[in-house]
Amino acid sequence: MDQKPNQGLDLEAIREKLRSGDGPVAWQSIEELAETPEFIEYLEREFPRQAAPWFGGIDRREFLKLMGASLALAGLAACRPQSIEKIVPYVRVPEDAPFYEEEHYATTLTLGGFGFGALAEAHNGRPTKVDGNPKHPSNRGTSNIWMGATVLGLYDPDRSKNVVNLTRPSTWDEFNKVAHAELERQKSIKGAGIRILTETVTSPTLTTQVQDVLKAYPSAKWYSYEPANRDNMYEGAEMFFGMPAETLYSFDKADIILSLDCDFINSGPGHLRYAGDFANKRRARQGKTDMNRLYVVESGITVTGTMADHRLAVKAGDVFGIAQAIAAAMGVGGGAAANEHAEYVAAVAQDLKSNSGRSIVVVGDHQPPEVHALAHAMNAALGNVGKTVAYTEPIPASGAGGQAKAIATLTDELRAGTVDLLLIIGGNPAFTAPRDLGFSEALRKATFTVHLSLYQDETSSVSRWHLPMGHELETWGDARAFDGTASITQPLIEPLYDGKSAIEMMAGLFTKPADGYDLVRAYWQKRGMGEDFEKEWKRALNSGVIPGTAAPKITPA
Repeated sequence: MDQKPNQGLDLEAIREKLRSGDGPVAWQSIEELAETPEFIEYLEREFPRQAAPWFGGIDRREFLKLMGASLALAGLAACRPQSIEKIVPYVRVPEDAPFYEEEHYATTLTLGGFGFGALAEAHNGRPTKVDGNPKHPSNRGTSNIWMGATVLGLYDPDRSKNVVNLTRPSTWDEFNKVAHAELERQKSIKGAGIRILTETVTSPTLTTQVQDVLKAYPSAKWYSYEPANRDNMYEGAEMFFGMPAETLYSFDKADIILSLDCDFINSGPGHLRYAGDFANKRRARQGKTDMNRLYVVESGITVTGTMADHRLAVKAGDVFGIAQAIAAAMGVGGGAAANEHAEYVAAVAQDLKSNSGRSIVVVGDHQPPEVHALAHAMNAALGNVGKTVAYTEPIPASGAGGQAKAIATLTDELRAGTVDLLLIIGGNPAFTAPRDLGFSEALRKATFTVHLSLYQDETSSVSRWHLPMGHELETWGDARAFDGTASITQPLIEPLYDGKSAIEMMAGLFTKPADGYDLVRAYWQKRGMGEDFEKEWKRALNSGVIPGTAAPKITPA
C-alpha cells in the first residue's frame, strides 16, 4: 500500500480492540488490525476470492456444503490402492508420522542366479531390512551380507533411471517400436542374427520366455555367462557320470568332511544351508560329546579353513595331486606319485574309510574338472551316495555349452559379423569377459545391441540401447534354490525409476507388454499348483516357497 504505516489510524481504538479480544490475535500489519478502508480496498484488489468471507462471512448452509465436499474428497483419496502411490523420501519428517507401521513380506533374492528365501521388512511402505526366511530350504532363516545389502542397492542414487539410445534419452515405447522392426526383418531368416546373452538363469518364467523365443526364431541362440561360473563342476560330473549333474550334500549327516579347496560355509548356492547343517552337527549337546571332523586342503584363507580341525595350506595347482594320493590310499583309481604330505594323506584316507556312508568329499568350483571327477569317485567308493551325497539334474537353465565356451563363441560370432541383434540381460560382459577375447571391441560390430541392467556400465557404453532394470524389491519374478525349490519374488513398493524386470522386457519385446505379476502368475497357473490354484498361490506368496518343486534325485550311471 502507498500510505504510511500510521497515517489515519486511531491507535486508541486499536488498543481497545486488542484489550477486548478473547485469546491471542494474529495480524501482519497495523492496517490489517485496524481494518482501514485502504487495507480493505487492497485486499479486494489483490485477493478478491479471499476477501469475500472477510466482509460477509459464510452462512451455515454454505459451510456445511463446503465441509461435506472436503470430507468426501478426503475419503475418496484414502480409498486409493497403496500399490500405485509413488514412494518419495521425507524431506522433513512430520511429527505425527506413524513409524510403528511395520510389515514383513516373504520374497526371493538371487545371488549367482540361485534363489535365497528372504523376509523383507518395510516401514511406512519403504523397505528397510532383509532377513532370511525360516521356511525356505536354501537358508532356513539365515542371511548373508549380500542379502542385507540389497536394501542399499534399492536406494542407490547411481542406479539407471532412463532408457538411453546411444547418448540420447529415450522411452520404452520408442525402443519397442524400433526393436519390433528389427525382429520383423529376422523372421525371413528364422532369427539367424539373434543372440541372447544372460547371466545364470534359474527363473522358470524367464526360462520359458527365452525358450519360446527360440521356438519362434529357430536359428537364434541363447548363451549364459558369469565370470565366476560353475563350469568345472559340471564338466567333472560329465567326466565321471557321462552327464552334467548338480551335487547336494547333507552335512548334518556327515561325521568326516574333506574339503578340497572349497569354502562351502561362505560361498556357493547352498552355503547358508550347509553352514547351518555343519554347525548343528558340530555343536555339543547334553549327552552328546562327539562332533564332526573337518579336513581342509586349500590354497587361500577361507571361512571354512578357519573352522578346520586339520588344515593343509598348499598351492592351488597341488590340490589335484593330494586328492590323487588320498584316493589311492583308499584304493580308488590308479596309483599316485609319492606325496610330500604323506602323513596328512594317510590320516585323512583312514578317517574317511572308517566312516563310510557318514563322510563327504567336497571340491571348490574353481578347481579343475579332474578334481571334481575324483571327488565323485571317492564319494561313490565310500558309500556316501544316497546318504550324505545326492545328485539332481543341473538347476540353471542350459545355454549353449559351458559359460566360458559360450562367451568365447559369441565373441567369435560378433567379430565375424553374423550377429545382427544382441540382447544382453544383466551382467557386464564388456568388463568381466576375459580381456584377451576382446568382447568389448567385438560388441561394436553388432547392428542392434541392447543392454538391460541396473547401472549404466561398460557394456551399456558400447551398446546401442541401454534399458533400466527393475530392482528385485520392486519387481515380480521367480527363482530356484540350489536344490531346485522354486519361490516367488514379490515387490514391496512400486519401481522408484523407469525400470522393468527381465520378464517384463521380454514380454514387451517378443509378445505383448504385460505386468510382472500377471506373467509369473500365468506361468504357475499353467503349470499347476494343486486343485485350488488361488489358495495355493496365496499360500506360496505368504510362505515364500512353492511346495513340491524341489528337483528330483537322480542316480547317474
